[in-house]
Amino acid sequence: MTSPLRILLVALACPALALAGNWPAWRGSTGDGRCTEKDLPLEWNTTKNVRWKVPLPDEGNSTPVVWRNRLFLTQATQRGTHRALLCLDRSNGKQLWKAEVQYKEKEPTHGTNPYCSASPVTDGERVLVSHGSVGLFCYSVEGKELWRKDVGKMIHIWGNASSPILYGDLAILWVGPGDRQILLAVDRRSGRTVWEHNEPGGVDGITNKDWVGSWSTPIIARVGGRDELILSVPLKVKGFDPNSGKELWSCAGLGKLVYTSPVCSAGGIVVAMSGYGGPSLAVRAGGSGDVTKSHRLWQHPSNPQRIGSPVIVGEHAYLINEQGLGQCFELKTGKDLWKKERAASATWGSLVVAGDRFYITTQNGETVILSASPEFKVLGRNRLNETTRASIAVSDGELFIRTYKHLWCTGKK
Repeated sequence: MTSPLRILLVALACPALALAGNWPAWRGSTGDGRCTEKDLPLEWNTTKNVRWKVPLPDEGNSTPVVWRNRLFLTQATQRGTHRALLCLDRSNGKQLWKAEVQYKEKEPTHGTNPYCSASPVTDGERVLVSHGSVGLFCYSVEGKELWRKDVGKMIHIWGNASSPILYGDLAILWVGPGDRQILLAVDRRSGRTVWEHNEPGGVDGITNKDWVGSWSTPIIARVGGRDELILSVPLKVKGFDPNSGKELWSCAGLGKLVYTSPVCSAGGIVVAMSGYGGPSLAVRAGGSGDVTKSHRLWQHPSNPQRIGSPVIVGEHAYLINEQGLGQCFELKTGKDLWKKERAASATWGSLVVAGDRFYITTQNGETVILSASPEFKVLGRNRLNETTRASIAVSDGELFIRTYKHLWCTGKK
């Protein structure tokens, strides 16, 4: 019998086989915002095409994940001293169980980055979640705690947000930012450390006012017959062997602050972007050692602020910047075909592509729908009138949108 995890790994390695019904991780089954859904709603508001909405106890930026009839969401309350994983019935939003831990030691963050900003990941049997300095936790889908892993304190002036991912028998987490920056792999069944990579150059931003850090979530890509774990770190994007943690290649050209996750095309072109006006670049994966001169295709040294992550469709990478400016880059040349067209108001959301459409949330609670093509075209704008800094999760024709007040489920009626 084929296990749920095996199906997930096939989807990760072969984007064309991405699961339609499940949204098991941050940015979906492929980890890069792509899905095979084609019948999503084009119009909704606070009443139209809303299947349900449920109140949330506090603010939050994480995205829900979905496996069949269950939905999992992280939630902090009481100023982050209580951190929880919620399990909801995806048909009506009713809470099925809550697994909560407490942490009363000091862990700094920014006011726009509430605690529990990392999204969960599930293989249909287990659910894993990072609660920052509290640790990495694994639960059964019925809510039983299976193990917890002390990953050390995550101390940075702006907090943390990187989500865990699954690969084979491993759960992998970027433990950062901060003066400790560690790429950690543990056995997903036991939490035992399998390997770790210590990334130099970390800064907490408190004792040292030099602002440095990555909030990126790694991705897995199949390149040249091998799997690569690709991660954006301060100043560089890197490729690792996900089985051993060995660094395979690195490409210089990013800035000190990285908020977005990298993406990789079917042809092995990685696009990585800095935040805070820093550089963006494209590099061919699959190399060895420092590939900056041999594999880097282009670099844009200065850009608008970027929080949300891009998505690749065909030979183009698409992004909506924090200011709501749309960009469409030719993968091989870096030429911007959209030329910073005004697509939306301010947004932290990451693009989701479904069929021939892009979906993205804005901070004022609007979801903007655009044509997934090099020709810039806005197809729809749908307002929920509540602050959101989360991205959209997609499952079986439904969109799940987390705001600061509610979790919404929209779909055609």
